Amino acid sequence: MIISNFLSDLARSIFVFWSWCDGLTQSPTTRVSPPTLLAATFLAISLIAWLIKKPFTSHVPPLPPGPPGLPLLGNLPFLETDLHRYFAKLSEIYGPIMKLQLGRKFCVVISSPSLAKQVLKDHDAIFANRDPPIAGVITAYGGHDIAWSPNNPEWRKLRKIFVQEMMSKTSLDACHALRRQEVLEMVKEVYAKVGSAINIGDQMFITILNVIMNMSWGGSLHGEDRIRVGIQFRQVVEEVVDLLGAPNISDLFPALARFDLQGLELKTKKLLSWFDRIFESLIEGRAKDRQDCGEKKEGKASKDFLEILLELKQNGDGKSSLSMNQVKALLMVCRYQSSFSSLLS
Repeated sequence: MIISNFLSDLARSIFVFWSWCDGLTQSPTTRVSPPTLLAATFLAISLIAWLIKKPFTSHVPPLPPGPPGLPLLGNLPFLETDLHRYFAKLSEIYGPIMKLQLGRKFCVVISSPSLAKQVLKDHDAIFANRDPPIAGVITAYGGHDIAWSPNNPEWRKLRKIFVQEMMSKTSLDACHALRRQEVLEMVKEVYAKVGSAINIGDQMFITILNVIMNMSWGGSLHGEDRIRVGIQFRQVVEEVVDLLGAPNISDLFPALARFDLQGLELKTKKLLSWFDRIFESLIEGRAKDRQDCGEKKEGKASKDFLEILLELKQNGDGKSSLSMNQVKALLMVCRYQSSFSSLLS
């Protein structure tokens, strides 16, 4: 009712204004040029819009406080190396919730347990969507994995498949003997090099990588390949992790993304092609094995993660079917497990 009355009053005011202007143009003593008349009309409408803007937007809550920034750049020039310490200092000034403008991206920083509980638990569904960096979208085959995809039915489907088929108690118990065997092999290699320098981080990474590879697609590294390929795999993984965490101008200023000023997008695509060749080879080899055998494996315990994913791609219904990019993205999630082990070791 209020809006209707307002629109009626506005229309009546404009009609009166135009009538007055028309009277001026028709007066024999006063002539108003069309450009002047148009400018006066625009000024009047702008003034009315400015006057009515506040009542209709007063219900919008104000933004949290935050440090002042520069035009266009925002707070980017003032960020410090240790972000957690920098945020802690700002929270003493602006409180437990504050805003930062990083280029064209608006960020809200929280620094209290109660607010963290509201964001991460009480209202998790609202805050669950991600704003993935360009490197994350590329390594996830367009955002089709669990880490970077938005909170929607597709994400819940992928998470359910991964948790049930890869991380369930049954799957972990089934590879107990494998984990024991890989640890014993690592100890054997370390014992054989007594008296010489050993990179324990590489040894731990290769051991975990072998377990994950065996669970994922039934393969592992042995002999000379265990060290040579394993170290190469770790180097590529670490490069991907570095690119995911690197500040990217394209992420902060999306309008500049097409130019890839730092070359991070190109570097990420090259690294992804390395993984993609491995995944393509595995998938083609598994398809050839199926064709040669002419029959599927029997018993769920004998199937690795790749076998389950390919079956869902080929025979899954609407609720569980997967695309090829989703299959590769879930295999990439297994690679992320190696990434975390690499960082920890």
